[in-house]
Amino acid sequence: MHCPACNHADTKVVDSRLSTDGASVRRRRACEACEFRFSTLEEIEILGLTVVKRDGRRESYAREKLVRGLEKSLEKRPYTVQDFQQLVHKIERDIQKTGHGELTSRDIGELVIKHLRGFDKVAYIRFASVYRSFGDLHTFEDELRKLSSAKKSKSVASRRSAKSRVRSST
Repeated sequence: MHCPACNHADTKVVDSRLSTDGASVRRRRACEACEFRFSTLEEIEILGLTVVKRDGRRESYAREKLVRGLEKSLEKRPYTVQDFQQLVHKIERDIQKTGHGELTSRDIGELVIKHLRGFDKVAYIRFASVYRSFGDLHTFEDELRKLSSAKKSKSVASRRSAKSRVRSST
């Protein structure tokens, strides 16, 4: 790796740290010529994946498109850079787990929706409304009802679980 200060070709790794999700490595480096210190981030890159678009066109997977779509749906929503990076890593990990060299844009969109649903409900609705082409208000309302009922059923289940723990401890 070239030194960003003097452009010398040889740098040495001083320290390496694995990220909490295990999807990237931060390396602390030092230039052997000028002793300038800097950090690099090593991440997994999906290579050899072809995305089949709705119209049948094929193109190489581009992480930037995934990131742009997520950023657009999360616009003006509260999240940290670290949480965002973990979301991207989780989606890409699921893409890799399919084991296919070719995926449809629909498959990728469904993975994004699955992860956004747990990450941020508003972003999920934004993404789903564009991705699934909500044609009218009724479709939008139906999706909101599903989201609301899923939240209520989880809340009821957690209260029941808490009550049973209280009963069993007495």
